[in-house]
Amino acid sequence: MQSPTVFSVGQVATYLKDKLESDSLLSNLTVQGEIANLRTVASGHSYFTLRGDGSSIRCVMFRGRSGQHYLDQGQEVLAGGTFTFYAPSGEANLQVSVVLPVGEGALALELARLRQRLEAEGLFDPSRKRPLPLFPRRIGVVTSPTGAVWQDIQNVVRRRYPLVELRLAPASVQGDAAAGQIAAAIGRLNAERTADVIIVARGGGSLEDLWCFNAEEVARAIFASGIPIVSGVGHETDYTIADEVADRRAPTPSAAAELVTPDRAQLIANVRAARQQALHALRGTIAQAAGRVGMMQQQLARRAPDVGLLRRRVDDLQMRASAVISLQNDRRSSSVTTLAARLTALDPAATLRRGYAVVTTAADGEVVTNPGQASAGDRLAITVAGGVLDAVAGRASDADARIREAAAPVVNRMEAGPTDAVTDYDAAPSSGRLPQRSALRRRKAAPPPGMRHLL
Repeated sequence: MQSPTVFSVGQVATYLKDKLESDSLLSNLTVQGEIANLRTVASGHSYFTLRGDGSSIRCVMFRGRSGQHYLDQGQEVLAGGTFTFYAPSGEANLQVSVVLPVGEGALALELARLRQRLEAEGLFDPSRKRPLPLFPRRIGVVTSPTGAVWQDIQNVVRRRYPLVELRLAPASVQGDAAAGQIAAAIGRLNAERTADVIIVARGGGSLEDLWCFNAEEVARAIFASGIPIVSGVGHETDYTIADEVADRRAPTPSAAAELVTPDRAQLIANVRAARQQALHALRGTIAQAAGRVGMMQQQLARRAPDVGLLRRRVDDLQMRASAVISLQNDRRSSSVTTLAARLTALDPAATLRRGYAVVTTAADGEVVTNPGQASAGDRLAITVAGGVLDAVAGRASDADARIREAAAPVVNRMEAGPTDAVTDYDAAPSSGRLPQRSALRRRKAAPPPGMRHLL
């Protein structure tokens, strides 16, 4: 006989846990019962027992789960959750995720459970909600084409902002197929990428009538939309999961249409107010500019040059310049005259005209300034005002006697008085007044070589 297989406690506990938690019926279960043995610990978790039909189920509800405030000793509730096996104590517990009073019904419990799960996934996170466009060009509408909602939305849009275009994505908004059609319509509008904002709308109704807007596939379609979505489902008191996932919630379809469109009357008032502000600002700017221009004109007038005064100054300067130039010309003319007189006085020819003579040697034209420069018999050239005389040098004593003898007639005539006679040395008698070697002979005046630079 084959011996039985022996399992450890851990193996059995693991097997029971796997079996219990893999059962589809027990993984999403709603149980009705009376609360007993309620105990809430410091961490906020609640432990209790559900009793009914002579049986009991141990339950645990962690802090923050939906409906935890409904837990009360002896309270008849609907508890939704999943069975788990707690190996350390060997107990099977109902891990409760949502609690509702029995009067709320099963649909409310299911809704609470779905809302809790979607919230945990972040579908309701306020940080992901997008702003609506201020001036949309096209609005997509997901609703029934035959209902009053579509007409109401058109009327509101025509009244408030007729510039916008409406694009209807028809879908059933009630019944078993409604959720799929609504999700598909949202997907079509996103695929077209022509709408700036989408309205998902339906009129009021019971929880059952609005149940399609609580469907998970509608919630996920709204969450996945690349276009901002406004939910306008039911009346003011109706609140669906679609409202919580959408970027904005409107209490009614008409309110949703107002939410996505600017008010034409308000826009006109704003434009008029802006026009008045602009005109006021423009007038103020013009007035300030005119004031600045006036001030600058005054400054320019004060700083502008006095043309008449400048002209008078130019005339004065011109007169002074003319006077200075005239004075300088006079001074320079006088200086030139003085210099000319000095040059005339220093002119060698003028000196010769006053009776002076220049004696040079005939051989080399050297000016004779000392008797020792010429020997007796040397030929000399005597330059006078009228020309050049040839002469021969003699002894000084003989020459002095001869000169006095030759000059005697001239002296006598000067002493006798003025006469028109002119001494002609060429006509002097050869009787011996002057020796033949010192006889003077007139020739054409020509400056000696040493005087050419002076004459």
